[in-house]
Amino acid sequence: MASYRIALIPGDGVGAEITEEAVRVLDAAGDIHGFEVATDSFDWSCDRYLDVGAMMPGDALETLAEFDSIFLGCIGDAAKVADDVSLQMLLTIRKGFDQYVNLRPIKLYPGVATPIATASPETVDILVIRENTEGEYSSNGGFFKRGTPDAVALQTGVFTWKGCERAIRYGFEMARKRNKLGGSPAGRVTNCTKSNALNYSMVFWDEVYDHVATDYPDIETDMALVDALTMWFVKNPEWFDVVVASNLFGDIITDLGAMLQGGMGFAAGGNVNPERTFPSMFEPIHGSAPKYTGKRVVNPIATVEAVRMMLEHLGEVEAAEHVGSAIAATLGAGEVRTQDMGGSDRTHEMGAAVVAAMRASA
Repeated sequence: MASYRIALIPGDGVGAEITEEAVRVLDAAGDIHGFEVATDSFDWSCDRYLDVGAMMPGDALETLAEFDSIFLGCIGDAAKVADDVSLQMLLTIRKGFDQYVNLRPIKLYPGVATPIATASPETVDILVIRENTEGEYSSNGGFFKRGTPDAVALQTGVFTWKGCERAIRYGFEMARKRNKLGGSPAGRVTNCTKSNALNYSMVFWDEVYDHVATDYPDIETDMALVDALTMWFVKNPEWFDVVVASNLFGDIITDLGAMLQGGMGFAAGGNVNPERTFPSMFEPIHGSAPKYTGKRVVNPIATVEAVRMMLEHLGEVEAAEHVGSAIAATLGAGEVRTQDMGGSDRTHEMGAAVVAAMRASA
């Protein structure tokens, strides 16, 4: 029997309550599909920072390296710790474990309302591949004469051929795997760029994209400037298959993607090390929502979707598909709806409904 060790980092705000639902789904998947899951929880958070002056211990990466995968609840509570401080924990894990692919599926399930009129389950099926370890989030820069009228701030984006190439190549591989267009071409990869204005970094990114594309004659190429792409996401979401984007642009367009799929309560992401040299980390992307802490009103579907992605990455494909089917069945039935869906059901009630759907179809 296969067994997996999963590190849990509930984090801040609503993190503890959504992590409970992650464990609930993991346990059910293991029970149904015949594998074992052992979890260990770590209290790395803004509260820890206030107590000891660090979000996580100095040997955190060594500790996490012993696990098969990581589930992250959510990090951040600006009322306690500045966001630019708390975010460093997430960036340290991403960079330290070379999780260079940020994987963001954008899918609208039947039964879910969306504020975007053009979005439907038939039109919204997009996969964004965001470069996840360099670019604009490389933490390179500094201040000069800070606090004076002559103050200067420099923030340097770092784009390496290796970093761009491997993320873009992953996007082409996923387009081939998805086979969304179902023929010749098999898929489409849209290059999200801004090379008309960013005449070094994004021109370089475009050069790498063009280089990689030559290895995939079966995949259609496409280009959109990031500002235009946000418009086309809304106007014609059905056009998009796989989108490859730099760290900053990928971060921005996936929040718009979350609105296409019904809101942040449905949006999950993976921080992936494709070579599996290090563990990958999966998370809902809705943030810690401190004002809802303890109320158990947050939609846990993003958490369940993160678990689905984790199971797929671990190789438990049948279990991952089962979780996805249970999500679809639960949302499609419309009998359980959390506050963001116009209902009054609680976090744990939605999580229990998904597990019930899993067991009913086992």
